[in-house]
Amino acid sequence: METFLFFDTETTGNTPEDTLCQVAYKNGETTFSALYKPAKSIPPEASAVHHITNRMVSNKPVFTASDEYKNIRSLFESSETIPVAHNAKFDVSMLAKEGIIVPRYICTLRLARHLDEESVIPRYNLQYLRYYLDIDVEAPAHDALGDVIVLEQLFARLYKKYIEKMGDKEKALAEMLAVSARPSFIKVFSFGKYNGEKVEDVVKKDPGYLEWLYKQKKENESDEEDWLYTLEKALGK
Repeated sequence: METFLFFDTETTGNTPEDTLCQVAYKNGETTFSALYKPAKSIPPEASAVHHITNRMVSNKPVFTASDEYKNIRSLFESSETIPVAHNAKFDVSMLAKEGIIVPRYICTLRLARHLDEESVIPRYNLQYLRYYLDIDVEAPAHDALGDVIVLEQLFARLYKKYIEKMGDKEKALAEMLAVSARPSFIKVFSFGKYNGEKVEDVVKKDPGYLEWLYKQKKENESDEEDWLYTLEKALGK
């Protein structure tokens, strides 16, 4: 029987050179969280987000050399496990750098965006959805295990919505996996001078801005798949 594995990573940044410094997951009643010494120093910008410092990881093992690495790898690569994360492509890519290849996954960010057909929700980051949807849990923000606790509750709501939409659990799961596996179209800007405006409206009045944004996103392709897909569709590339 397939089981959902809720997980999150904290990292040194979001560029191709960055690596993880914390892994946390919840598998049934089992929870796990640990810090690891990354391949590069944690910059202040990253510490300001997750509050993990170089001092905190100085005596920690490298993830791939840790006692639990083999078990974690087996868990994530198991055909009976479906890993679930928010903006999963990023976390999956971080695990891939550590030799863990996740064959399939569910992304709650893409699921939430897909269900919000009228673009009612202003932003889709995990902590915003936590408060927007009034998810009542005790969990510290920007800590990997805290995010996992919120993630599990968010997933439960989305899963229920997909079951209602598709008619049964099997069809719902198939749809969730399909939505998670493909880039999603971002309908509304949540940043910049066009914050709150629809992408389809901006392309009509200021295509040059979208061209500029496309070049900026192209330089950081490791975590920009959805925006690249959106801008390519909008600009007819």
